[in-house]
Amino acid sequence: MTGARLIHVRRAVLAVLGLVWLFPTYLIVANALRPAGDYDPSDAVKPPSSIGLFDNIAQAWDRTAVGDTLLSTLLYSVVSPALAVLMGALAGYAIVVLRLRHGFAWFVVIFAGTIVPFQMLLVPLFVGYSKVTLYDDHLGLIIIYSAINVPLAALVMRNFFGNVAVSIFEAARLDGASTFRIFWRIYLPLSAAALAAVFILEFTFVWNDLLFGLTLSQSPTVRPVWAELSALTTDVYAGTPVPIALAAGLVVSLPTVAIFLATQRLFTRGLTLAQF
Repeated sequence: MTGARLIHVRRAVLAVLGLVWLFPTYLIVANALRPAGDYDPSDAVKPPSSIGLFDNIAQAWDRTAVGDTLLSTLLYSVVSPALAVLMGALAGYAIVVLRLRHGFAWFVVIFAGTIVPFQMLLVPLFVGYSKVTLYDDHLGLIIIYSAINVPLAALVMRNFFGNVAVSIFEAARLDGASTFRIFWRIYLPLSAAALAAVFILEFTFVWNDLLFGLTLSQSPTVRPVWAELSALTTDVYAGTPVPIALAAGLVVSLPTVAIFLATQRLFTRGLTLAQF
């Protein structure tokens, strides 16, 4: 097989795989656009004959407290990743730059949190939060979202700081700068792209979380948006048509898509600098 023909075959295979990967997205969009009364499971693959997206969104808004939960979700998605990125950067700085004693062991301890499935944390968290009045509280969710995002930030920043010349730290120390000042004024600005890439990933994770939101909150002013939208069951006996639930989910997903599209160059550059 010639080189040109091989290229065409590869492109064809990639195109087919791309269409297969996009097919579920097509189903979501097509049925979210469909008027709620026109939905038929047997015709779910067909394009909608008319557009009912805005009516579906309005009905979803009326049936749930989406407005209140969006503000809470934005709070969690900004504050928790920011705290996690800062703590991960501090951990990477201490382990790599300051050469903390038994630094690799400390890194293993930090990263070991990713080994435990999140489902195993739910019962201890629920019991503990109930005892210390953090259940159904903004602070409680900020704490857990920050904690579970620290290991990724620590991993990325450890890799990034390992590629920064040690002479930068030594020169700053000779000039009389304190350890924290070097971190804050030199290493943080140098790692801005890597920090932004981690922040985007963790923003997306927190925004899309359902597990912790369902377990650790119940009031509309505290619950994350996906936990609130879970009330829009697609069971026919509940009286909520499928297009309404899909339209709500489609709209709520837009912020994460917009962030990736707006920061894709920064995101790619940050991950490249981290050198996994």
